[in-house]
Amino acid sequence: MFHIGWFLGSGFGIQSWGVPGAVASDHQWMRPDPYIRMAKLLEEACFDYMMFEDSLMVTDTYQNSMEYPLKHGASSPKNDPLPLLPILARETSHIGLIGTIATTFSHPFSAARLGATLDHLTNGRFGFNLVTASSHRSAQNYGLEKHVEHDKRYTMASEWMDLVGRLWDSWEPGALVADEDTGVYVDHTKVHLVNFEGEFYKCRGPLNTLPGPQHRPVICQAGGSGAGRAFGATHADTVIGSSNGMEPMRSYRRDMDRLLAERGRKPTDCKVLFLISPVLGDTEEEAQEKQRAITAQTEASLERSLFAMSYFSGMDLSKFDVDEPLPADFAARINGHQSTMSDYMSAGSTLRQMAKHRATTSVELVGTPDKVAAQMDEITQEIKGDGFLVASPVTLQSITEIARGLAPALKRRGAIRSGYEHTTLRENLLAF
Repeated sequence: MFHIGWFLGSGFGIQSWGVPGAVASDHQWMRPDPYIRMAKLLEEACFDYMMFEDSLMVTDTYQNSMEYPLKHGASSPKNDPLPLLPILARETSHIGLIGTIATTFSHPFSAARLGATLDHLTNGRFGFNLVTASSHRSAQNYGLEKHVEHDKRYTMASEWMDLVGRLWDSWEPGALVADEDTGVYVDHTKVHLVNFEGEFYKCRGPLNTLPGPQHRPVICQAGGSGAGRAFGATHADTVIGSSNGMEPMRSYRRDMDRLLAERGRKPTDCKVLFLISPVLGDTEEEAQEKQRAITAQTEASLERSLFAMSYFSGMDLSKFDVDEPLPADFAARINGHQSTMSDYMSAGSTLRQMAKHRATTSVELVGTPDKVAAQMDEITQEIKGDGFLVASPVTLQSITEIARGLAPALKRRGAIRSGYEHTTLRENLLAF
């Protein structure tokens, strides 16, 4: 049995602008209603969680202009996803809800307090997706001249997480007494200062609110670089894997197992979910026709790929000849999403080749729900993974096909849960 979640790559933002059937496009994306409907469908399908990406700027890397992202609704505009999650929690009962926070720009005390509050408001179904952010423009929005160097960001994030964890631990179990007979609400001897002083952060503590039902909200992480993997193995409860192909997926899982063991953790302590975007049809022919249309659209949209690669690399790739090999020092100049750009560069030596051949998900899944369910089951057993994170377009068709087509097929195989055994996100992740 494996876990399954949904990755909203546009966060609490405009979803699939211009795509017929997009459930959160036009002005609707700013309201909770489309996400409530989606959460209910995914809970019916017994998904473990929904994860909302986020970013903190309007990018102008591509062509040194904000025109492309704003004109095409690509990565902007976007709301903060964290206030949305309690609303979704009120309308659902079981599905986990994970929102993104940038450790580099959020003080640990504020984050610890926010995390505890959201855990209370979601009845223990909340999780933080921790990112270090990658853009100089994000850094400039927080008063920095440029962003911190890649690996140093993860050193900062590790100290950040250490302090956040200590703040959550500053209240012992049983600190809340609420005894009307004695008049004691909190046993002050069970609430402690943290007196933390590190290289980057300093905090007296204690946290001024009780830890939530999970005590420590679920931690999600997506860094694929060496520093990112080490951070995930140290702190994360679930990790997003974006390796392309069976052998890279197997290698990623093995590497995470090694890193977890080095930190005294078991492989089952951190669930590795690989990104997928299934293409489904009532027949094999219908699914293959859909896949051909998606491939043709991707190949025809070179500019969108150049925009994406500019965003991930932090360099304006419109200045490069798309049919010439990239400069020898190109990889060394990336201070953004290193693992994502590594995937692009493995697909070819020129920008056109990278745009055309780079796989956007871990493995291609095309066919009827029963066929794709069988493939997912076989892949999980072969690579010893923990499951999948769907990254399909947020349209009514794709959500319905997966929630009411693929998920039932997976349940019939016993591949995913048919109900929720526990009340908190952490307990459901650790159930198997």
